[in-house]
Amino acid sequence: MKKFPSVRFLGVNLAAIEVSEAVHLACRGGLFLAPSGPGLCDLEFDKEYRNALLGADVNLPDSGLAILLARFLRMGRLPRTSGLGFLEALLERPELQKAGATFWVMPSRESMERNLVWLRKKGLQVCADDCYIAPLYPKRGPVADVDLLDRLCKRCVRFVFVCTGSGTQEKLGLWLKENLPDRPAICCIGAAIGFLSGDQVRIPNWSDRMCLGWLFRCFSEPKKFVPRYAAATRLIWLALRHHSEPPPIAQIF
Repeated sequence: MKKFPSVRFLGVNLAAIEVSEAVHLACRGGLFLAPSGPGLCDLEFDKEYRNALLGADVNLPDSGLAILLARFLRMGRLPRTSGLGFLEALLERPELQKAGATFWVMPSRESMERNLVWLRKKGLQVCADDCYIAPLYPKRGPVADVDLLDRLCKRCVRFVFVCTGSGTQEKLGLWLKENLPDRPAICCIGAAIGFLSGDQVRIPNWSDRMCLGWLFRCFSEPKKFVPRYAAATRLIWLALRHHSEPPPIAQIF
């Protein structure tokens, strides 16, 4: 893959590229992740998650907090290249709108049906056969899915989108990268498509550019997201202590 600038943050290389460059790279294949602030906090506790980020071809600077910390601590400047913006721009490419070009790993049948309606309105020729309803993957430990791998090996698609959420999708993405015989673009975008299709709270473009998507999610489901993003403030302590170096894996008893 073409070389690109990056900023090393807690041992992870965050790509210092704009959305257009990320889309260009995705068309060449590889593993594309967009680690969130809460996800980056798991670098301290989840070895498999850390390995996924280290094994990615591109880690997009999706976390506004990580971008601010990298700049404040003089690690480097990062543009705001969110998973949401990346997905929107990538879906505009004509090669994705062809029948059989994309494959989608969906979190549920309800999400699949709503997302498919939106994708078709965007001009993509997709149907239920282009989707896979993911089982409940373990939050901790390795993630693998032989049934999904078998489906993908038979399809030979160019773009695989994993929408199962932070923590599991990155591990699944790395496992697919290591086991697929070809080199598709594996894009782990989490809830990004749900923001666009209405399956989750809609995130306006202006709020995504200003790194305020987390606030909309907190207002939509406060019991779920307020504790999650409050816990993500631990990222400040991790960055202050470790800067560009990876934190040691904590022992969990």
